[in-house]
Amino acid sequence: MAEIVMPRLSDTMEEGTILRWLKGDGELVARGSELVEIETDKAAMTYESDQEGVLEIVAPEGATLAIGELIARIGPTATATAEPSTNGQRAADVQPQPQPAPAPEQPVASEAAPAAQQAPVPARAQAPAQAAAAPGTGRIRASPLARRLARESGIDLAALSGSGPGGRIVRADVLGAGGGASAPARAAPAPAAAPAGDGQAAVLEGVATAKGETTVVELTRTQATIARRMAESKATIPDFELQIDVDMEGCVALRSELGRLAAAHGGATGTAAARAPAVPTYNDMIVKAAALALREHPRANGSYRDGQVQIHSRINVGVAVAAQDALIVPTVFDADEKSLGEIARETGVLVERVRGGTITPPELGGGTFTVSNLGMYGIRSFTAIINPPQAAILSVGELQPRAVADGEQVGVRRMLTLTLACDHRILYGADAALFLARIRELLQTPTALTL
Repeated sequence: MAEIVMPRLSDTMEEGTILRWLKGDGELVARGSELVEIETDKAAMTYESDQEGVLEIVAPEGATLAIGELIARIGPTATATAEPSTNGQRAADVQPQPQPAPAPEQPVASEAAPAAQQAPVPARAQAPAQAAAAPGTGRIRASPLARRLARESGIDLAALSGSGPGGRIVRADVLGAGGGASAPARAAPAPAAAPAGDGQAAVLEGVATAKGETTVVELTRTQATIARRMAESKATIPDFELQIDVDMEGCVALRSELGRLAAAHGGATGTAAARAPAVPTYNDMIVKAAALALREHPRANGSYRDGQVQIHSRINVGVAVAAQDALIVPTVFDADEKSLGEIARETGVLVERVRGGTITPPELGGGTFTVSNLGMYGIRSFTAIINPPQAAILSVGELQPRAVADGEQVGVRRMLTLTLACDHRILYGADAALFLARIRELLQTPTALTL
């Protein structure tokens, strides 16, 4: 019987959560058919079976396992049906049958029907365990913590509706269903505080309720991974920041010209309309400028791993996208070799896929540098957290008109502020300053971006 283990679905994946089995226990599975939906550190992805036979599910939905751990078995029909250990229920069915075997009790019980009905008590004791196992094999989507709390509280998961991602039952749903059962348990310690004095008890009660009702929100796999990686970044990377102001008048003029060109193609039909250029955003221009500058400053395109600096030959720029309750960074591969129009079209598709929940792990991996933009929210400047093991991350502020001195004259120019956060183990101050200055130079003379 072939074993199916938790697969590695992304370059940074360490463990995965089984969201949904797409085939049932005991069902015949064909090679290449969709088997299970797994949530990785970056996205939810469907895993296809590389075996053919009858499925035996080992890990239930909601289980989180490390890469390489067993999640299922697939074997021939005869072998699978002979296996009694699929989920323990067959063993439970076999064990109750010998229970009535003790001979001395049979004659006594045979004289009275009520006494005879007491014989199956051991089987009745097993019923709650089987019922608790049924929701896990009945494809109810619930987190492991929610399952444990439900089991301890005697709550039927099948009667709950989940508020988690994709309708997944989480801790708050189980606690809400417990309602009156859990409240007295928490209120029980209150009388013990009374002997300390009414005044002290009132103070303690006021402290306990000062924040009002508290709702616990369970993190998704993606949120938990982001939290862990960002904490690791701040704890382990000796970072520093540089800021520079960029005159964007040239980019504004270029974008206006490209907009007119796109409008002219907009009236065309057929092949001409299909070739109509996408109008790049200012962020697309910054991605292109950063990619060209990375080509000239390869150390900024490096990573720090195991006490060594790795310099990458490909320039893959990640673009931070705000998704629902998460920050996702899809990758524009070989951004230095793509035209401004190609970058505009590709980033537009990636953003739609992120917000539509259809982005795949390969589109989220392989980044060597990251651009994060909060300018659309009116943020003038900010410092983003470096995405390890990358050398740096570029933060983009709001494009806004500012009073700028030009000799003895003061004029209004459209400006924005770029902030570069750097890993000092890879980039030193002078190197980072030259790299950031080159990005500004490319943006202030944006003709180079169109070449």
